Amino acid sequence: MLGMEEWMEVKDLKRQGHSIKQICRMTGYSRNTVRKVLREAAPKRAAEARRPSKLDAYKEYLKKRYGETGLSAVRLTEEIRAMGFAGSWDIVRRYLRELDAGAKVSAKATVRFETPPGKQAQADWAEVGSYSDEKGNRRKIYAFVMVLGYSRAMYVEFTRRMRLTELIGCLERAFAYFGGWPETILFDNMAQVRLPCGRLNPQMADFLNHYGIGLRTHRPYRPRTKGKVERAVEYLKDNFIKGRDFADLADLQAQGAAWLEEANGRIHATTGRRPVDLLSEEGLTPYGAAPRYRPSVWKTRKVSSDGYVSVGGVRYSVPPEAVGRKVVVEQGERRVTVRTGETVIAEHLRSLKTGDCIADPAHVAAMWKITLEKREAPPKGSARLLFETVAAAPLLAYEEVIG
Repeated sequence: MLGMEEWMEVKDLKRQGHSIKQICRMTGYSRNTVRKVLREAAPKRAAEARRPSKLDAYKEYLKKRYGETGLSAVRLTEEIRAMGFAGSWDIVRRYLRELDAGAKVSAKATVRFETPPGKQAQADWAEVGSYSDEKGNRRKIYAFVMVLGYSRAMYVEFTRRMRLTELIGCLERAFAYFGGWPETILFDNMAQVRLPCGRLNPQMADFLNHYGIGLRTHRPYRPRTKGKVERAVEYLKDNFIKGRDFADLADLQAQGAAWLEEANGRIHATTGRRPVDLLSEEGLTPYGAAPRYRPSVWKTRKVSSDGYVSVGGVRYSVPPEAVGRKVVVEQGERRVTVRTGETVIAEHLRSLKTGDCIADPAHVAAMWKITLEKREAPPKGSARLLFETVAAAPLLAYEEVIG
């Protein structure tokens, strides 16, 4: 019986228009299994009636321990006997065989999606070696690799770091090399793309939104879902990096550029055609259809007593609750966003006029309400300074903003 994920995979392949025969070939499942799934409106639960096994209480431990160490059934039997297991090692051996069989099926059941033209690219990093810099220090070298899903056209660039700024720069140059960009890009769950909490990195989102590109990341522990770029990385290492000598990073870039032209001019094993020839059929959004992306500027600011932060010579309002707190201000190409941690507390259209004061009427109204409350009950000590500073502004100015 298929699990939920495998059941949904079969359904999804059918929605994409694949025949039962094609689904069987892609997944490795039998025709009867595929037909059964397609007839079902929802996945069936596993049968509840099952004879208990002496091993049931130890299966989770065995699965984890076997996956980490690969110990034999005899060794693992000794370990769980110390935990109270009273069965034979033969039961353990059979269970380990089930685990091995399940791993093999999972490895084979990776669906190869033949991407339509212009729909998707896959991108990844790979550590490919090191070299000695001018001071004699060993420096790691990384390769950024991007592959267009339909044509298999490839772009490669070598860098010293894998920061977000390097990633965005590599993507920009890949677009220029290909002559445009696809609808979506499939990434690894890299830190430059997703934050530890799982949310999309705001600056990466800003970059992709600028070009109208969708984002996908492969499922955790299933890197084979981006197999095209994984194979491209292996091809790069085996066909170019292995046995290659270079003087410095610039020399490696030059050699890599020459190799890349040859790689995109070869007959691809899967498509049977040259990537350089198929590239003209990709139908990418033409390079130049949008102005070049200007990265956002991130700055830490302390909110003033009257509820504003200043960046780029312009003052932007924030809610009065943030007065006196440190916030992160992101100055993008068109918008300014203010955050405390991962929470957005204010957003404004960016002003390019130095000296401007951009106020959200809701922020001003909230500040004015606090001011009135303080006027009715004047605070003591340092809080009086806040009241006096805010009250110094003419009442007419607040009324005009509120409308």
